[in-house]
Amino acid sequence: MAAACGRLAPRGAAIALPGRCFSLSGYRVSSDGKPPKFQPPPKPVIIDRKTQKEERRFLSPEFIPPRGRTDPLKYYIERKDMIQRRKVFNIPEFYVGSVLAVTSADPYASDKSKRFVGICIQRGGKGLGATFVLRNVVEDQGVEICYELYSPRIQAIEVLKLEKRLDENLMYLRDALPEYSTFDVNMKPVPRMDHEEIPVNKLQVRMKPKPWSKRWERPKYNIKGIKFELPEHKMKAAQKWSQPWLEFDMLREYDTSKIEEKIWKELSEELEK
Repeated sequence: MAAACGRLAPRGAAIALPGRCFSLSGYRVSSDGKPPKFQPPPKPVIIDRKTQKEERRFLSPEFIPPRGRTDPLKYYIERKDMIQRRKVFNIPEFYVGSVLAVTSADPYASDKSKRFVGICIQRGGKGLGATFVLRNVVEDQGVEICYELYSPRIQAIEVLKLEKRLDENLMYLRDALPEYSTFDVNMKPVPRMDHEEIPVNKLQVRMKPKPWSKRWERPKYNIKGIKFELPEHKMKAAQKWSQPWLEFDMLREYDTSKIEEKIWKELSEELEK
């Protein structure tokens, strides 16, 4: 730069430009010739896996009371019993679409207990009446068992594969091909890290030929996990049953954020005792 002007500047000298001043030694200096104030580099971002786990907290759906019964005495007493049950029995986190293995007491079995492996296709009930349904195909026959989540007959609940599905209810697997409901009874648990997000299985199942137990193609079911292979005129006929005004009905929304915060605080305090 200085050579372009016909002279070479000595080493360490500064070159002045309009509004700027640089040193040939590679450091930037201010207009008064003093070096700028030292600025430390930004601190590295440390990811606390424990904090991430606490942020991704899971509140089992049976703790949330139904709409219109936000704080009744009945559900408060039941929550106390549910917490006491969880202190002595491990109820893991699972969702509709997860593969579970449940061991329950059976007085007619040889070892007085039986183990069933299946995919969770439905969760229902509130409080101590919470239930979940497992489905599997055994010897070409669909088998479903409805368990009471807080039943003393249940001896162990093991999550073999923790995942979600596109729908919150998988009852349509009854009308799907058997391959989507078939699981090995000796299936090994799929390893997973505690801080990982719950994966969503975007599988779309293929259905058996009609008739089905329900008209799953109708908009009121809002099914996303079925790969419909119906004729175009039947799909158009199903759209006649749509109710587009329901998405604008604000009274249908049930905001449970404040209730969940209150119940989570109560649950955390009781489990730490």
